Amino acid sequence: MGRVRRNSSYKLAKIYDRRSRELPFNGEVAEIEVDDPMALDSGDRIVALRSIRSDPLGRLHSHHQIDEVQYRGGRAFQSDWERAERGPQAVDPTREYVDGARTREPVTESQRQAVLRLNRIERELGTDGAALVHDVLVLGLTMDQIGQRRAARTQRWNDFFARRFRECLDRLALIYGFATEATGRRSEPHR
Repeated sequence: MGRVRRNSSYKLAKIYDRRSRELPFNGEVAEIEVDDPMALDSGDRIVALRSIRSDPLGRLHSHHQIDEVQYRGGRAFQSDWERAERGPQAVDPTREYVDGARTREPVTESQRQAVLRLNRIERELGTDGAALVHDVLVLGLTMDQIGQRRAARTQRWNDFFARRFRECLDRLALIYGFATEATGRRSEPHR
């Protein structure tokens, strides 16, 4: 009986190829290097795709218009904003119905700390800087849209808003501890 020949083009690496081959019709993505969640050794990294379609901070970071420290400061602000926000909430069907009256959820300590940090940020950035950061990081507006909202539609104003936004991101990095002011150098936090 003859020996079974194996296909020499068979590659074990293709089994573990986790890359997506198809993107959504209107998807905008950028490559980012992240820790490999399935790695056997700690510290292994893989290249992943992140959506930047409705993420102005991610878009600025992927196009190298802001650095890693500014990016982390912006993400920390977004995290605090989401934690502190107490807007409309969905109805919880597991809770007992009592004449349509809902008791308010108690304010947690993390929400209180987030509000305190946001108040400090507003004091340090000023009214205009805080409004600019809110427009970009919470509402997701571009510099052109911010200029339209403020009736300043020229390229010079767009450049001013972009420069001012980067200054605000530098200040956020200082507030959240991603940078130090004394030396003027940025520091990377330990992972």
